[in-house]
Amino acid sequence: MPELPEVETIARGLDKRVSGDVIESIWLGQKPEPLKSPAVEIAAALEHSRISTVRRMGKHIVFDLEHTSVGRAPLRQTQGRLSSAKRRHPRTPPTGSRVRSRQASSAPHAAADEGVRPTPNPAQWIVHLGMTGRLQVCEPQSEVLKHTHAILKLKSGRELRFVDPRRFGRLSVARAGGFEAGGIEPLEADLDRFLGLFRGRKTPIKSALLNQKLLRGVGNIYADESLFRAGLRPRRRASAITRGQLAKLLASVKEVLREAIALGGSSISDYVDADGEEGFFQLQHRVYGREGEPCLVCKTPIKRIVIAGRSSHYCPKCQK
Repeated sequence: MPELPEVETIARGLDKRVSGDVIESIWLGQKPEPLKSPAVEIAAALEHSRISTVRRMGKHIVFDLEHTSVGRAPLRQTQGRLSSAKRRHPRTPPTGSRVRSRQASSAPHAAADEGVRPTPNPAQWIVHLGMTGRLQVCEPQSEVLKHTHAILKLKSGRELRFVDPRRFGRLSVARAGGFEAGGIEPLEADLDRFLGLFRGRKTPIKSALLNQKLLRGVGNIYADESLFRAGLRPRRRASAITRGQLAKLLASVKEVLREAIALGGSSISDYVDADGEEGFFQLQHRVYGREGEPCLVCKTPIKRIVIAGRSSHYCPKCQK
């Protein structure tokens, strides 16, 4: 599952590529799993909206939207597909099919800026990538992949597609804005707030780090790497860790996340960024995925254990 650095990398890439563009119409597939909000609500929020910004919140990608003054075509819903009456994509496209659309503009954002006046609207489109979700900016004539669940036709002539083979990703909207992912942002956390997260908690520190209600965006990879740099074993009870050790852990979490963002995240399975490029932080992993290999510091073999159903990797000598 993409974690904070991967989602941050994707959101930054999308912000550069689609901010300022206008969503002319949307096609939604027949599979119900990806839709956390009703299809009608998603279409009402997205169609004829300008994408103001794209940003990350926890493990979510948030599209901040502004409605434009362009008139709306009536919406139709038939057998799970939804789009404006004048522009419809086919049913969930099979492998090798193509979506017909007008030729893409050579100046992507120039077309989006013509004849469109934004009106105040705080609506947000929220995308959670799940295990295998991807957001792709495509030319309309490009092949539509088999597991495509949403296609947004943009005024610039391009399309923004949501592809998710395993269908654990989720699409939703906040019609009045104000989406909140829960937990605190680890890159913005101060020491006092960080200490408060673990006060009185008897769970293992690894489980506490993965609890999105406490700390949002940190997943298995970066929890393991942060604990290694802080010298803490993943089974340590959170409430028993000293203030000084937690201060070191906070610094390690921030250090690991920033390094991973700078390297575009970790491409462990099929993760790629908004441009289809792999990340490189997996080359810097010190414990994650290195069971039985020598510790890069002390040469002791890395161990793997399971905590609450999740794999955890650590060095039995460097981490106490």
